[in-house]
Amino acid sequence: MSCPMCDKKPDEKFRPFCSKRCADLDLGKWLTGAYAIPAADTDEEDSLSSDMFPDDTPDDAKIH
Repeated sequence: MSCPMCDKKPDEKFRPFCSKRCADLDLGKWLTGAYAIPAADTDEEDSLSSDMFPDDTPDDAKIH
């Protein structure tokens, strides 16, 4: 297996990366949100969340 950032041979100290630089570059991508799992909202998910979390807010406290 090669370094996921640059395809060089990994160093045991920074495995699976080849260097601290590549490990830091990968961490930077995580911290900036460059890595994300795409998701699509569905009507089914919306109805499930409303069923699971009923609105307990008193009527006089609701914003209309």
